[in-house]
Amino acid sequence: MLRSCAGLVALSSLLLSGAAIAQEKIKVGVTATLEGTYTVLGEDGIRGHQTAINTLGKKIGDKEIEFIIASTDATPDSAVRAVRKLIEQDKVQILLSPLSGDEGIAVKNFAKTRPELTFVNAASGAQETTYVDPAPNFYRYNMDGAQWQVGLGKYAYETKGYRKIATVGDDYSFIYTQVFGLVLEFCGAGGQVTNRQWVPLGTKDFASVIAALPDDVDAIYLGLGGADAVNFLNQYQQAGGKAHLMGGSIMVDQTILSAKGNAKNALIGTIAASGQADTWEDPGWQKFVKAYQDAFPPNKRFPSPSLLATNYYNSTMALILGLRQVNGDLSNNQAKLKEALAKIELDAPNGKIKLDSNRQAIGTNFVTEVVDDGKGALFSKVVKVIPNVNQTLGYDPAVFSKIGLPSRTVPECKKY
Repeated sequence: MLRSCAGLVALSSLLLSGAAIAQEKIKVGVTATLEGTYTVLGEDGIRGHQTAINTLGKKIGDKEIEFIIASTDATPDSAVRAVRKLIEQDKVQILLSPLSGDEGIAVKNFAKTRPELTFVNAASGAQETTYVDPAPNFYRYNMDGAQWQVGLGKYAYETKGYRKIATVGDDYSFIYTQVFGLVLEFCGAGGQVTNRQWVPLGTKDFASVIAALPDDVDAIYLGLGGADAVNFLNQYQQAGGKAHLMGGSIMVDQTILSAKGNAKNALIGTIAASGQADTWEDPGWQKFVKAYQDAFPPNKRFPSPSLLATNYYNSTMALILGLRQVNGDLSNNQAKLKEALAKIELDAPNGKIKLDSNRQAIGTNFVTEVVDDGKGALFSKVVKVIPNVNQTLGYDPAVFSKIGLPSRTVPECKKY
């Protein structure tokens, strides 16, 4: 009997020990667009995420982070489904999500239904996600699409001498936000945007779009990404297109500059703006690029990290640093973690990042130009670095709020 009791005590102790070990895991759900038009973006986002883990590790005191990855296809429904699955089935306590613009708005709204949890934006860049009725438990360490266009409109007008442009963009919230930032600055400098065309995500045939492009413009701005960008470039070259090009942040990015085939060569000389530039000589950027390159075989990565890789790296870094500040304490609805995340200032590879009162990034932007390195590889070359870009783009908040939310027709082409 005594031996039996002793055995039960030992077994009980072992089970309790196992339970205690299980409880030491901090479970984080990660989503990325690993299917659909933006698959290539999602894959590199995950590379950036893994590079952050390689650099910082997963230990939080005596605990360890367990990351669980779920796939989306850039649609809001797919993002919410993935997040629900991670919470309800995988029992994650924190979300690192999502990648794409419409997904971001949907996940922000979902975050309000789970106020006890913490949501760190992975890479999405629609303005509405943090500017309109932000969720108090949603943190975004990347700038939005309009912030990523700061400097481009003035450079196009003042340095390149462009006076009239047309735009072609994917028909969803992130590209609305990109075109919003471009139009505000270009038209504010005196330029005209005479034609705006919008195409559904996943468009394969651009013949009618190309045929409708006006001939009397100095340049065409392309707000496309992933397979859409490659399809447009192939068909534009086949149609004999010769106009100067301007690019959005995911158009002039390694996800496109490293694409197979010769169509991407149409981008040489293209001016663009983004939250990073491939050739930036800053030591922190160069260290990150090397860490990314060392983490994956050359045939399993791009020559330089894409914007998505950088965003996922920064978001993962912010979360790990926040958890370390509070020693993994997730008590009281994660109150200590949420307070820490709001105050963190990142010395990120692409410049210093801090959050405003809406928990939205204030960061550094880069005006760039696409160049050939002489060996057939394309890179974005730094033209200008612009620090401390906030979400109202330097406008007085009262003036900015009257412009309206980014859409197919907002903003108007005028000086505000």
